[in-house]
Amino acid sequence: MANQDKSKFSSVMMKFLVWRIRHIGDNNFLLITAGLIGLLAGLAAVVLKSTVHVIIKYLELNHDIFSFNYFYLIYPLAGILLTVLVSKYFFRENLGHGITQILYSISKNSSVIRKTRMYSRMVTSAITVGFGGSVGLEAPIVVTGSAIGSNLGRLFHLGYKKRTVLLGCGAAGAISAIFNSPVTGVIFAMEVILTEVKISRFIPLLIASVCGQLVALVLLGEDILFSFRLTESFIAGETGYYLLFGAVCGLISLYFTRVMYVFEGGIQKIKNDFGRATVGGISIALIILTFPPIYGEGYETIKSLLQGNSLDTFQSSLLSELTQNQASLIVYFFLILLVKPIATALTIGAGGSGGIFAPSLFMGGLSGFVFSSTSNSLLNTSLSTSNFTLVGMCGVMSGVLHAPLTAIFLIAEITSGYDLFVPLMLVSAISFSTISYFEKHSIYTKRLIETGDLIQYDKDQIVLSLIDLKKIIEKDLLIINPEATLEDLVKLVMKSKRNIFPVVDDAKELQGIVTLDDIREMMFDDESRQKVIIKTIMQKPPASVSPQEKMQSVMNKFEVTQAWNLPVIENGEYIGFISKSRIFNAYRKKLIRQTAE
Repeated sequence: MANQDKSKFSSVMMKFLVWRIRHIGDNNFLLITAGLIGLLAGLAAVVLKSTVHVIIKYLELNHDIFSFNYFYLIYPLAGILLTVLVSKYFFRENLGHGITQILYSISKNSSVIRKTRMYSRMVTSAITVGFGGSVGLEAPIVVTGSAIGSNLGRLFHLGYKKRTVLLGCGAAGAISAIFNSPVTGVIFAMEVILTEVKISRFIPLLIASVCGQLVALVLLGEDILFSFRLTESFIAGETGYYLLFGAVCGLISLYFTRVMYVFEGGIQKIKNDFGRATVGGISIALIILTFPPIYGEGYETIKSLLQGNSLDTFQSSLLSELTQNQASLIVYFFLILLVKPIATALTIGAGGSGGIFAPSLFMGGLSGFVFSSTSNSLLNTSLSTSNFTLVGMCGVMSGVLHAPLTAIFLIAEITSGYDLFVPLMLVSAISFSTISYFEKHSIYTKRLIETGDLIQYDKDQIVLSLIDLKKIIEKDLLIINPEATLEDLVKLVMKSKRNIFPVVDDAKELQGIVTLDDIREMMFDDESRQKVIIKTIMQKPPASVSPQEKMQSVMNKFEVTQAWNLPVIENGEYIGFISKSRIFNAYRKKLIRQTAE
């Protein structure tokens, strides 16, 4: 029955595609599909936000039983364990950083994303964040939207380039819906996901972003993830403080990034999934017990700071008795700044599902509050803590994500105005420049670039990276044993169409190579043919390559050795040869295909 249903669906889809080709042009169909993806991504964002809201409300039913909230010790651990259980046995997925996986799919998997990711991240992130994991919902919903775009592109048999655009449309629609910020959605997709600015890409992204926002407005109204109305204007005389604060945001972004790498990598050394989840969950619970604002995404804490209710953030904290004056409040928030990246790294590294979007905004907001409050206390200034809190969110997000434009327009849109546009631009630019001096790549792209799985801005290397080395290995070269005679090799020469003969022993290990030029003179001498042993005339190849090696590394070996052919060795065994001519031919085909698409 299932096969019959699948066959019927395929038949219907084929008829639809034929009809579409006859009646709707490619560009118009792309725009229609972009709108549909935006609607679906917006709906996914609404469902995810509502689900997390329900979980949080349910868990808070018993929060008033004790004046000291011991449930904080249970919830994060339970959430991470449940997330690991669902992801491992139900979805069979490795979670990690979702946007990094999107970039990998674009770079190495022809923009193809697993179908299960259209809903798996919604389930796992709802559990993680709902139970107090110190991460955000933005990355999971971006993965969901991107997966919807990718799979609709595959369903409609669209090529790699159009499928990539639709993947970006899903990301744009998701960000637009969750923040009620259509311009930010478009810029995020261009700056973080697609990394190329083209008018042909801009229009579909814009349509998807608007459609995503409309769904959120209809279903949620004003109940969006985060919003704030400006109450104080920008004062030009405070520009110097904003310039200094921009550098501070860059250093905080660097601290966030480096701590994430250290602690996420450290907890992942625990190989047992549930053991790792248990250690991570208990550690996060203890952190939250001391610093309650770290619980969940942290947007409520930022709202309290913006509204001047900083004392509300200390309820149920072990340090609540110590936060009775301004100085102790500043120290308390500074300690949270130091601990927040650790909690985020432990949540993700232990197996939780979430992103660093919200943690970077949280860090930025606290940075702005600490900076302005410290200045007001020590220097007797009158800096606006709310303005610096908002600008700090922009600065740290710009540095951590390496996305200055996304950060600027996000804060401008969620504050419903552009009164802070000048300080937003200044702080974002300086923060980005500061962290770029130490970290040239974002937290999303660094590992991919280091492993050669992502190449940005270099078209030549991008096309090279698309070539699968395993598919162009030449295995038609005739091999000869090192103990064989020249007579045996001459017999192979008569059969072979190649001028290279690998010398391989009984263990399938490559001992050397013999070329036709090496034996050209002696092969016509009867005595030499009988007496000369192959191992005495073979030569070592100048280098060898592995089937798993990156194409850029292979090309570097060709350039250094000036060879036209190199042997391929895997686990010590001879596999075949790779030639420059075969690589150039594959490169040409990939280039033609990309241009055609």
